[in-house]
Amino acid sequence: MSSKEIEKKHHQTFEEIKQTGGNGSDYWMARQLAKILDYAEFRNFLPVIEKAKKACQNSGQPIEDHFVEMHEMVPIGSGAERKMESYAFSRYACYLIVQNSDPSKPVIANGQTYFAIQTRRQELADDEAFKRLKEEEKRLFLRDEMRVHNKQLVETAHQAGVETTLDFAIFQNHGYQGLPRALWRT
Repeated sequence: MSSKEIEKKHHQTFEEIKQTGGNGSDYWMARQLAKILDYAEFRNFLPVIEKAKKACQNSGQPIEDHFVEMHEMVPIGSGAERKMESYAFSRYACYLIVQNSDPSKPVIANGQTYFAIQTRRQELADDEAFKRLKEEEKRLFLRDEMRVHNKQLVETAHQAGVETTLDFAIFQNHGYQGLPRALWRT
């Protein structure tokens, strides 16, 4: 099998186990993803999940939005099923998982490509959707984005030891001073 055929097979496999939630968002079940990524035992996959959760947290994303703890029914030796702890992963969580997995496995390398391509496609679709918004809707969208980023800025400043409103004003002013002067005139 050629490398293109292997890549196509893996991309189809990721698509086949993808599920769609009631709100239209895609998600993947942890135990299915672990098998596809060649983890023989789920317990060997758990450290990868923890590394991906740490990356998610460090990027300022809420972990619970991307790594939803739940239970899955898993077949056991007698043909019966047992409820086991698991996760439902967002596309972003899957991306972080394949980035933190063993890249020497061909399926991991193809998974990295798959989730990078799919993420880029979603970004382009979001850009097109933004372009179709009316001016007022664009302003509301951007205002909400700024609210989220300002909240992150306040949290980061607080973690860095900026506590009083005066300290925060100085902190914010230094940020503006770091901008190129050409931006000040716009």
